[in-house]
Amino acid sequence: MNRTIRCTVNGKKKELSVDIRQSLLEVLREELGLISVKQGCAAGECGACTVLIDNVPIDACLYLAVWADGRSIRTVEGESKNDKLSRVQQAFVDEGAVQCGICTPGFVMAATAFVEKHQGQKVTRNEIRRGLAGNLCRCTGYDTIITAVKKSLDEDFFCYDENSGGRRFRPA
Repeated sequence: MNRTIRCTVNGKKKELSVDIRQSLLEVLREELGLISVKQGCAAGECGACTVLIDNVPIDACLYLAVWADGRSIRTVEGESKNDKLSRVQQAFVDEGAVQCGICTPGFVMAATAFVEKHQGQKVTRNEIRRGLAGNLCRCTGYDTIITAVKKSLDEDFFCYDENSGGRRFRPA
């Protein structure tokens, strides 16, 4: 049985006919082509499918698409603006917080929610670890991910470089 849902995905209003049994992960990947949303475990354990629903990190593999009716959904594809990476995405790149890439979109979205919630606050590395606890990575050892999140929280860490047309790390 299908149901029509209306939601906002990465800032764009969508009207979709979805099977009531479909996960949000399936709809985002198969219907909308948002392939950053990865299926890892399909059990809500790994976080590879993390998206933000009304700015809250959610495992899309466990979330039925019909529940997204009236909600705002954000994926990695919607985080960059005007061909510029978000501050979290840029920090992940600059810190080398990516390796195989399977977990990266989920980590970026979980980190984005964490940074937005804690902007302007001093947080410890352990607090960041707890904030990202639902996301697993087999490659990086987490240190570069934690460092990227920490730097994303630091207002002084970023400045606008008019010559390059984008954000760059403030020189040491």
